[in-house]
Amino acid sequence: MRQSAALDASPSLVVALLLGIVEGLTEFLPISSTGHLIVAGSLLGYTGEKAKVFEIVIQAGAILAVCWEFRVRLLRVLGGLFRDPSANRFAINLIIAFLPAAVLGLLLGRYIKAALFSPVPVAVAFVAGALVILWAERRHRARPDTVRIDDVDAMRWTDALKVGCAQAFALIPGTSRSGATIIGGMLFGLSRRAATEFSFFLAIPTLLAACAYETIKNRHLLAAADLPAFGVGFAAAFVSAFFCVRWLIRFVSHHDFTPFAWYRIAFGIVILVTSYTGIVSWT
Repeated sequence: MRQSAALDASPSLVVALLLGIVEGLTEFLPISSTGHLIVAGSLLGYTGEKAKVFEIVIQAGAILAVCWEFRVRLLRVLGGLFRDPSANRFAINLIIAFLPAAVLGLLLGRYIKAALFSPVPVAVAFVAGALVILWAERRHRARPDTVRIDDVDAMRWTDALKVGCAQAFALIPGTSRSGATIIGGMLFGLSRRAATEFSFFLAIPTLLAACAYETIKNRHLLAAADLPAFGVGFAAAFVSAFFCVRWLIRFVSHHDFTPFAWYRIAFGIVILVTSYTGIVSWT
């Protein structure tokens, strides 16, 4: 295992590229981008406070990919605010769903980062989250009559609040923000496609707020010399997230999330076994 980079160091361009790709490919899949970045950063020897800021910055690249993919819908909502009841309901639902994670993140974020932001707790969350996905998919197949919402425009504010409470579980690294919102949405009556689309939209205010908050709070760690590496990571996250979002939209039309659950279990077991045996000295 490489020694961790200094706390005030930027990643190399290669490391920035790799972490950007990891962020983009995992942000919107139910496999936890934060968990993958913690593990990848440990393997690549890039950890510390600057690494956490870098991860926040490249998340913005992934968010931009969603904004671009759904730009027509988002512009229509913005143009219809205060005039179109459907646009108003959509915006209100996003605000309501955003609040639980935002409030709990402000209250508990420091303690969660101190206690759980390391590979082994992430691995445990990976396996636990996988079991929830398997149970939810089995319930979904056994009781298709529980699906009552096929489109995000049909969601009520109570549905948005429930999904928002589910998203709050993603404050635990390794849980997966997208996994929590998608599976939570399915458990609360959304179709798989509607839950996935709402997860995309909910990512915009949630991740933008997190990016803004963490960047302002840690601005003293940033310097002009960071721009090349941060720019490479941002661009890599945007491109990989763009293709991943398009692929996932097609995937959920014909498949369930069971393969992701088995991937999570395998990933978590590998981390736990290598840590227990000492094959990898996780940091």
